[in-house]
Amino acid sequence: MTKLLLLGGTTEASHLAAHLAENWVLGDPVAGRQAVFSYAGRTARPAAQPLPCRVGGFGGVPGLVDYLRREGISHVVDATHPFAAQMSRNAVLACAEAGVPLVAFERPAWVAEEGDIWTHVGDMAGAVAALPEVGARVFLAIGKQHVAEFAAKPRNHYLLRLVDQPEAPLALPDVSVIVARGPFEAAEDEALMRSHKITHVVAKNAGGAGAEAKLVAARRVALPVVMIDRPQVPERCVLGTLAEVMRWLDHGA
Repeated sequence: MTKLLLLGGTTEASHLAAHLAENWVLGDPVAGRQAVFSYAGRTARPAAQPLPCRVGGFGGVPGLVDYLRREGISHVVDATHPFAAQMSRNAVLACAEAGVPLVAFERPAWVAEEGDIWTHVGDMAGAVAALPEVGARVFLAIGKQHVAEFAAKPRNHYLLRLVDQPEAPLALPDVSVIVARGPFEAAEDEALMRSHKITHVVAKNAGGAGAEAKLVAARRVALPVVMIDRPQVPERCVLGTLAEVMRWLDHGA
């Protein structure tokens, strides 16, 4: 019996879910395969998935261990966002305790190309420190979770593009918000940067083609990019393609 817990929220997770729904005989007692898609619950309207879904946290490592055992999970694929470090750490520790095989399905990080003007920083505090004190017009392409940290430099203007309309006022005195769901085209992002007179871009090194348009646009406009490097997680098996993950599920786990 194979019962997969797919920790999702990325394009890679959605591609894997679609592949499983199309190629596995899910729920068939003869085939003996099941899969559950798990969303963290940070987005109000997550993309629909062709698998049974659960939404929300597990309650740390103990809660995840309990879930794995209670639900009879036999495999875990961590296809969360590269910056969902706490969930990835919890998955490593919980799977080790429960004796459940784990693999990460992770897109490669972006690498600077000719014409890019990148400043690498290790965390959000480093990104704040890398910005001017006053007068910058910053495309803050980091989501909404860490926006308040940029209030330390209140004399800049910040542009945010979010999936959901903020439920409460953002902790920035000078901010514009665009509500839109990607993927976006480079020409679209270039027009956005020009129309808002952007002088700096702040981005997490999420990797992947779906969010790369802002970097292509910044290269075209010759804008400096403050690039936040990925957080460290415990050592684990990392695979980069759908084919590798399927081989692991079918043969290598």
